[in-house]
Amino acid sequence: MEPPDFEAMNFTVEPVQPAYPTCARWREGSEGAVFHLAHILLFLGFMGGSGYYGLLYLFAFLSLGFFCCCLWAWTDPCTTDSFLWSFALLAACLAQVLHVSYRLRGVSFDRDFQELYGCVFKRLGVSLGHFGKIVSCCDGEVHALEKEQCFAVEGKTAIDKLSVLLSGRVRVTVNGEFLHYIYPFQFLDSPEWDSLRPSEEGVFQVTLRADNPCRYVAWRRKKLYLLFAKHRYIAKIFALVVRNDIAEKLYSLNDKAFDSSGHRYDLRLPSYCHMPELEKAENLLQVPVKGGGAP
Repeated sequence: MEPPDFEAMNFTVEPVQPAYPTCARWREGSEGAVFHLAHILLFLGFMGGSGYYGLLYLFAFLSLGFFCCCLWAWTDPCTTDSFLWSFALLAACLAQVLHVSYRLRGVSFDRDFQELYGCVFKRLGVSLGHFGKIVSCCDGEVHALEKEQCFAVEGKTAIDKLSVLLSGRVRVTVNGEFLHYIYPFQFLDSPEWDSLRPSEEGVFQVTLRADNPCRYVAWRRKKLYLLFAKHRYIAKIFALVVRNDIAEKLYSLNDKAFDSSGHRYDLRLPSYCHMPELEKAENLLQVPVKGGGAP
């Protein structure tokens, strides 16, 4: 059997056109403005910070960047995969924007707690999420004191909470003598709190009385220590603000500390507090000599 003569049959094989055009060589010119804008937006997005607002900034700019990537890939027939990936990432970033916006809308506080956050915790970089846990620990309750009502009585009131004054003014006295005032956004019982260990109990050594109608927020010791055990970051923040409050109270007392002779005590140098008494003791030890001469 003779093989078929294809030349005689005049068969011609036509090349099959590919489904997608092929990219035979690199482009010589630069990409369009949309391509560069996309990468600028992505660069700005990755500079976002932490917290809810930082996440919202991050995913908002990433969404814009990937949207520009989609526009650029759509106009180029050789970048089908790039378009699909850019579209998928755009959808994921938009979903994150909606999620963070919903969470941010859910983290809302009363006016008193908003002012407390702005004056005490925001400057320390505490996020709204962590502050929400702090507010939940006190059940979001704000307590009130009438004028001349006592917050604590010397030698009677137990130290079982930590409180911050939100409005009004509280007068601190010991044995009936005035010590200092407590103003809004200062702790009412920071020295008492810091003086006890978690397992110890004690009573106030001073009396705290409201000079005018006051509002304050209080955290119970047990619940607050449980929060500290779960979140070490919150424990460090409270340790910082409580000790800073104690330091401010000591400095306010420093100008009022005098002895019976009118000498000022420096509370920062306790070893010199009784220096006037030491001077008196030295004078008493000197023995007078007849004739006024030296021995």
